Amino acid sequence: MSTRPSSPPSPRPSVRLTVVGCSGSYPGPDSPASCYLLEAEHDDGSGPRTWRVVLDLGNGALGALQRYADPLAIDAVLLSHLHADHCLDMCGYHVLRRYHPSGPQPLLPVHGPADTADRLARGYDLEVDPGMREEFDFRVWGEPVRIGPFHVRAVPVDHPVDAFGLRITVGDVTIGYSGDTAPCAGLDEVADGVDLLLAEASFRAGDDNPPHIHLTGTDCGDVARRAGVGRLVLTHVPPWFDPADALAEATAVFDGPTVLATPGAVYEL
Repeated sequence: MSTRPSSPPSPRPSVRLTVVGCSGSYPGPDSPASCYLLEAEHDDGSGPRTWRVVLDLGNGALGALQRYADPLAIDAVLLSHLHADHCLDMCGYHVLRRYHPSGPQPLLPVHGPADTADRLARGYDLEVDPGMREEFDFRVWGEPVRIGPFHVRAVPVDHPVDAFGLRITVGDVTIGYSGDTAPCAGLDEVADGVDLLLAEASFRAGDDNPPHIHLTGTDCGDVARRAGVGRLVLTHVPPWFDPADALAEATAVFDGPTVLATPGAVYEL
């Protein structure tokens, strides 16, 4: 009797992206504002473990984050910009880390624009010195950074405030995150050849949209097509719009895999 050789086990995904919140501009009835959890296995010399970074922590996101990870087990927070729907729940995170009954917590790296520490202190009505510096180690975007297995490069993009798109690489996998931006060269750089592009689609094509703020679904599909993106995930659609419109716009110009972000969705790469 002949036997077939058993198939080799599937390789373990190198990175996992979980959508914690994807509502645009403010929390919606079904989702908090922007927040995404990235996880990957890594041994930094002290033994293998799961490393976790959070991309943005918008209003409502801290509560939902606790469904997917222990907030005390996060290794860094990466803030694309300082609008409330991308950073306001850092105020609650400050309280959690400062007063948790398990005792003092180590300083948590928080990467963001230059004014992050002072803006967050003012958001919680703290004196700017020390502000939240006893809980968070604030670091300004500049040169690429490494956090465990995550190699992160912040790229300036086109938004009314100091804003960045992010390219995050783990091994041979790269994820691009648009943050909030209008079409620009920085967005093209973020999207170039990534395995997955997480792109905001706040505007609708055909509307009288103001310049230098956000993307339409058409813009997202266009950059994904030109950049050779492996998978497009549309996010940050405001509750006043139907997300299906953004999806229809994007798929009209990009024929690669395209989906709408939904809370709790997991993408393994």
